[in-house]
Amino acid sequence: MLSKNKIKFIQSLDRKKEREASGCFLAEGNKLVGDTLPAFRCHLLVATEEWLAAHPGATADETVTASPEEIARASLLRSPQSVLAVFRIPEYRIDRERIPESLSLVLDTVQDPGNLGTIVRLADWFGIEHIFCSPECADVYNPKTVQATMGALARTKVFYQPLEALFAQYPEVPVYGTFLDGEDLYEQELSRNGFIVMGNEGKGISPALERFIGRRLYLPPFPAGRTTSESLNVAVATAVVCAEFRRRERLG
Repeated sequence: MLSKNKIKFIQSLDRKKEREASGCFLAEGNKLVGDTLPAFRCHLLVATEEWLAAHPGATADETVTASPEEIARASLLRSPQSVLAVFRIPEYRIDRERIPESLSLVLDTVQDPGNLGTIVRLADWFGIEHIFCSPECADVYNPKTVQATMGALARTKVFYQPLEALFAQYPEVPVYGTFLDGEDLYEQELSRNGFIVMGNEGKGISPALERFIGRRLYLPPFPAGRTTSESLNVAVATAVVCAEFRRRERLG
């Protein structure tokens, strides 16, 4: 049976203040919980008897067998499934030797939880292990963000820190950024390593970070000169840029 206190605790994780105080985040749904269980310590697992029987290897500090109705009362989703889980927020260390030789995403004030979650999923798809977020970015452990990652959070490390300090630590690493007045992405030389900076949904990359960006990229519409949308959604733009970097790498 799922107690009222546990329901209250689960629902409180919708608020950043409570996530920070408890050191926990919420994941819901069969696939998301299944992907996340092997990667993070599970504080509380709440599932139906049928789900638990089908997943005998699932472990948690505390497991509660609950009815679908009880799960629905605790859930933050419109269409709750058979399982939800509360995980401990991990404490990652930056692999300082790995960063200079790999591609990393850098997010400057990306504020929409759905966009952030989609970018984490994209990073996982394109083999990008590290994402650096400015302190003003959406919280990656927001339940909406966690849902949007579709389990990719288990394989991608997300860090929050002042971005100027990040670039200062790695002066030898090329820094790319997307701008409406940049150079055509498809005509530029792209390296196998570097920081790819993506900016805020409405304002783009902040002036404070522009001075660190040595390679300004532009994603051209097709065909050239055609009247089209003013810009792309930041998650869509991230997908285009990452795909082109990896395509060049495959070509050698």
